[in-house]
Amino acid sequence: MEILKIPKMEKKEYDQVIHEGHLSRIAFRGVDFPYIAPFLYVFDGKYLYFLSTRYGRKIEFYRTNPSVSVEIEQYSPDLSTFRFVSLQGRLEEVRDPDYSVQVRTRFVDMIKDRGLSPTVMSALGHSPGDPPEKILEEERNLVWKLVGVKDIVALKNA
Repeated sequence: MEILKIPKMEKKEYDQVIHEGHLSRIAFRGVDFPYIAPFLYVFDGKYLYFLSTRYGRKIEFYRTNPSVSVEIEQYSPDLSTFRFVSLQGRLEEVRDPDYSVQVRTRFVDMIKDRGLSPTVMSALGHSPGDPPEKILEEERNLVWKLVGVKDIVALKNA
């Protein structure tokens, strides 16, 4: 019996998956086990950016070792179609205030353009009813950029 290998995607295809999405999972190196958490992201065509609350285990794991795996997936409810991209790299904090505002503005635009529920703000350390613009008014989040990507695995069903 021959095992069917899942086909790989070309760069153009996996860039499309990344552009179309907004939710990822990041796996951090934990103490005894990996620690996986969901993150909203934006993509500028070259880099992935994430907003992180300033608390939680992820902060400790990030500070100990910023090497991560990021997974983005796209699938139909019945799994008749699926595509996923896994990227291994390092998170780097965006510390430049002007650059940070540019990235935060992308998040505000993404939340509004995609019609995300106002409750998504609670995942970013804000009250569920806060408008997305609060992301610009208060720096409750760290801005992370995925850099030094060493490996990309991008697969799809046939």
